[in-house]
Amino acid sequence: MGLPMDDVVMIQKGKRSDEPYVITVNCPDKTDLGCDICHIILDFGLYITKGDVSTDEIWCYVILWVVPHSSSSIVRWVNLKERLLSVCPSCSVSFYLNEPSPCPASSPVYLLTFCSRDRRGLLHDVTQVLCELELTIQRVKVTTTLDDHVLDIFFITDHSELLHTKERQNETYKQLHVVLGQSCSCELQLAGPQYDNLQCISSLYPSVSEELFSPDMTQLKKASVTIDNSLSPGHTLVQICCVDHKGFLYDIMRTLKDCNIQIAYGRFSSVNKGLRELDLFIRQKDGKKIVDPDKRDALCSRLKVEMLHPLRVIITNRGTDTELLVANPVELDGKGRPRVFYDVTLALKTLGICIFSAEIGRHCTSDREWEFYRFLLDEDCRFDMSSMVGRNQIVDKVRRTLMGW
Repeated sequence: MGLPMDDVVMIQKGKRSDEPYVITVNCPDKTDLGCDICHIILDFGLYITKGDVSTDEIWCYVILWVVPHSSSSIVRWVNLKERLLSVCPSCSVSFYLNEPSPCPASSPVYLLTFCSRDRRGLLHDVTQVLCELELTIQRVKVTTTLDDHVLDIFFITDHSELLHTKERQNETYKQLHVVLGQSCSCELQLAGPQYDNLQCISSLYPSVSEELFSPDMTQLKKASVTIDNSLSPGHTLVQICCVDHKGFLYDIMRTLKDCNIQIAYGRFSSVNKGLRELDLFIRQKDGKKIVDPDKRDALCSRLKVEMLHPLRVIITNRGTDTELLVANPVELDGKGRPRVFYDVTLALKTLGICIFSAEIGRHCTSDREWEFYRFLLDEDCRFDMSSMVGRNQIVDKVRRTLMGW
């Protein structure tokens, strides 16, 4: 019963090389399906040029036009289809009998360690290999020794669930040796108690935490979010116009997900003079329109913040060292934002800045959980990190890379 799997997710290549791919998802609906789809597309390094989504809360139809963020990106389209299928509700008999789907087991965490000679951009090159292999970095501990070697510890999960096989491990070693050299020593094994220990990285100073998680919102670009309850008897219309950025649709979807808002129909228009326009017909989880003025204002305010400032970037002092801090909100189900570590290491490589050490951790504020990234920077570069001018140049480059500007 149900649709054949080939019809649930379809990916069609454009007729010309400069035309986008078209991704179509046609499956039973589920809560937050749109957010899951956008999360995967961002994780594969793809940019959504336009899109449509519609649902009657039983069946969902999504069509998205996508292109790679970078012309040099390697996109495994077959793997993308498999990942998208994995988040679509089952089209089997259990769905039609309204039986609950089994909860997916969490992926095992593996410990990847390697030691090699240090060089500029090494950390990003390793991160790129892991991304292309669809290995997700959960935690990382990077240390540079006095003799110009690096000892890197990555805690990773495998979307293909094959990292326990010799073939998948050999593929990983082979790709890593291409960027690290054959003299590099690599080891891959199931993570033990050390994974839990690494989650408790050193805490942030209160002043640093306040600057990172409570920025001056008056310095942001403008966005327009309007709510109209007069055009539909059963849904609230939200109209959005905002400067475009990488993960724009994902940021809207995760915000609505966290606010328990359901989407009935949405249209995502192409960029016009650097701006995105989006129309959404939505309602609350209880099926009602959003008529309460306080709830409307709160939703508009939250959408503006998440669209204009989805990532936080600052440079501060950590003792005598210079530290770059990057943070992003964590979804309520615990998922972090894809490819943040990739983009930050890419920006620093482009600037010619070596990373002395790096860590990934979680931090809870009064209203939400954050994922944050700490990078101790090597000051032997062309930027004067003791001056605000030099620091602002680094922050600007990192933020622009993260936002796709």
